[in-house]
Amino acid sequence: MLNSKLKLIECPRDAMQGLHDFIPTEIKAHYINSLLSCGFDTIDFGSFVSPKAIPQMRDTADVLSKLNLTNSTKLLAIIANERGATEATSFEEINYLGYPFSVSEEFQKRNTNSTILDSLTLVEQMQNTCVKSGKELVVYLSMGFGNPYNEEWNPEIVQKWSDILFTKLGVKILAVSDTIGSATPDQVKDLFSLLIPQLPSVEFGAHLHTKPDCAKELINAAYSAGCRRFDGAIKGFGGCPMAKDDLTGNMPTEIMLDWFNENEIITGIEPTLFKKAYLEANSVFPM
Repeated sequence: MLNSKLKLIECPRDAMQGLHDFIPTEIKAHYINSLLSCGFDTIDFGSFVSPKAIPQMRDTADVLSKLNLTNSTKLLAIIANERGATEATSFEEINYLGYPFSVSEEFQKRNTNSTILDSLTLVEQMQNTCVKSGKELVVYLSMGFGNPYNEEWNPEIVQKWSDILFTKLGVKILAVSDTIGSATPDQVKDLFSLLIPQLPSVEFGAHLHTKPDCAKELINAAYSAGCRRFDGAIKGFGGCPMAKDDLTGNMPTEIMLDWFNENEIITGIEPTLFKKAYLEANSVFPM
């Protein structure tokens, strides 16, 4: 791997985006500020996408203006097209732009209204935009562990697109996403064991949707295969609203931290401040 240091990415954007009732801007910003104090490598804080598609994120720019960026934690914003990329790169505070590139044709159409090949062209444009503006592109390999559409899936398909994204387009951060929460520990270990040795200059991440009782097995599988970048969301809130009717929640951050602490792996997260943020989540999300 390019960097063997553990990187934990907290994803309040992913946790919030599918909620029906709009969360006021002040509440969003207050919660994200509590997360910024904890010591995460990156906060996936918002998105520059159509408010018709994801109305919850229509205030991302306003939220950004209220954030306390006083430490080394970086900000990531999700984009779905070149317009979003242009808007996101206009904010100096944002370090990463994230784009969902699906290895499932059906999901690419559902999520970004484009084909995989059209999406590849878009990634090239976004990568150029990021390079010019001093940002870095993070590509999420959506449906990275299978799909609900009866489309063909195997590890070699994920490897093929990973190789194209890195070798031809220069994308250096690829987060493999279990969009529907279907991955088994064996699948996770086998896929990362294939990808990481083949593309050692790529920083591969695990963006896993899962039920809490399966979480530690999945973390163990990814970490033992060499993955050092993990996405999570406090209490496992969220999931992808474009994937299917029943959302499978995000990887619960608190369970992830428990696993790392049990295995004496340094996380960089300050326990007292994380507990405060964990309690703060109760005022943001419906119980």
